Amino acid sequence: MNILLIIEQCNPEWSSVPLVGYNFFNEISRLADVTLVTHERNRDALEKVKENRNITYIPESKGIQKYYRIASRLTSGRGTNWPLLHALTYPVHAAFDSRVYDLFSEKVISGYYDIVHSITPILPRYPSKMIKACKGTPFILGPVNGGIPFPEGFGKVARKEFAHFNFLRFFSRVLPGYSRTYRKADRVLAGSTYTLTKLKKMFSIDDSHISLFFENGISQDFFRSDSSNTDKPSTLRLLFTGRLVPYKGANLLIDAVSRVKKKKVKDISLTIVGDGPEKKNLMEQAKRLGISDTVNFTGWINQSETFSHYSNSDIFCFPSIREFGGAVVLEAMACGLPCIVINYGGIGEYVTEKTGFKIDPVSNEYITDELVNKIEFLIKNKEQQNMMSRESIKRAKEFQWSSKAQNLIGIYNELINKSRTCS
Repeated sequence: MNILLIIEQCNPEWSSVPLVGYNFFNEISRLADVTLVTHERNRDALEKVKENRNITYIPESKGIQKYYRIASRLTSGRGTNWPLLHALTYPVHAAFDSRVYDLFSEKVISGYYDIVHSITPILPRYPSKMIKACKGTPFILGPVNGGIPFPEGFGKVARKEFAHFNFLRFFSRVLPGYSRTYRKADRVLAGSTYTLTKLKKMFSIDDSHISLFFENGISQDFFRSDSSNTDKPSTLRLLFTGRLVPYKGANLLIDAVSRVKKKKVKDISLTIVGDGPEKKNLMEQAKRLGISDTVNFTGWINQSETFSHYSNSDIFCFPSIREFGGAVVLEAMACGLPCIVINYGGIGEYVTEKTGFKIDPVSNEYITDELVNKIEFLIKNKEQQNMMSRESIKRAKEFQWSSKAQNLIGIYNELINKSRTCS
């Protein structure tokens, strides 16, 4: 099987989407003959792990580099205005996309590749020019994910996250080739049920041309071999991992921990791994509530240090009210942690009743009350905590990168066979 993978963001040394892109590339490459097309910025990191792989790097003009720096400055301040940044940086993506088409369209048209798969960017906002060349070659897009609105009743947080700029999403609909990309793709992989439903409605996509395929996965290195919970300290150790921004809800968790501690049900500690514009406010909140000695802020740390915190914690609490990815939840589950999350977006689909609790995003007060209730329940029900720990590991194994690559190979074969039958 000869595959062309288009992954603009593909970097093993970065986090979020670039790391997701790399993990897809790395695992698919173990199962098929892959040509990767990616951005020049990823060269240094990929060359360290290249292993004789076929990679084409797309350089960026000085004009585009300057434009991106200007767009970044315009959209940064106290947090990043992501809706505006995504709109302003479309020319950056378009330049990459056009160059890929110029270099590879002839090979695609000639049938050199069995399949073309465009993986990043994950946000469903940009077209792919390569769809024009895929007349006889199956084209796959995704997993694409995003566009999830803030839940009702969280307008204050939404404003802090520049949600009033979300009208710019409609800009995508007038981009050349945007509609064609989704209507003509042989398969669109949607990273969440919300995105799947939205894309089906927006482009009238038939069920046979779209399917649910979560974008996040988990590395084998994250799995904890022993989740027996023996020899645990008397203190219940809670963990939060993520950017410290308003919608992640770390402030709600600090309030909940304060209330649990005051009841003296059990000694409790909270470790907050991550950094961001809300860190100062969160530290002041912990001090104001008198629990500075209970809450540990690590700041930004590397992946290996983060893993040690997963391994040395009991429960993962992640009250993010608008999360369409949530890789940290899978990491926590792989380390055997019961998870308490918000029942909204992607993380609500990762966690089951056997692996933790899902709280409906009714209001800040409701979420805080339920965090208190769920934490106290697990304190009082040790066996339930242990059972959820075991089930979390089982659930996380369904998301191993190797398994996801195998599933993709199955989709590739299905589309290739269908294409050959039709021709």
